[in-house]
Amino acid sequence: MIIVTERAARKAKSLAEKEGVPPELRLGVQGGGCSGLSYFYAFDTSVKEGDTVWDVGGVTLRCDPKSLALLDGCQLDYETSILKSGFRFSNPRARASCSCGESFSL
Repeated sequence: MIIVTERAARKAKSLAEKEGVPPELRLGVQGGGCSGLSYFYAFDTSVKEGDTVWDVGGVTLRCDPKSLALLDGCQLDYETSILKSGFRFSNPRARASCSCGESFSL
């Protein structure tokens, strides 16, 4: 399972309200990026066969089976620092990741 912090859920819900879309977020992995695989997240109301669906803080989260296998045990948080702020995956299974934290390899 992917752990989504309450802080990340609150930020996703706030962004959905600003964009006028339902607070439904798809989490996943796609090929690409510096390290070979890239994390992605996007507002998405579609339900695909095999999706795992759960709720955190009023946000519906969806993840396809292939992505879930790669993200199992990850945490998605929303971080704010002096230099940048944004959603950040922490993946304990990643063997390597790029400096921006947007891609990884297993």
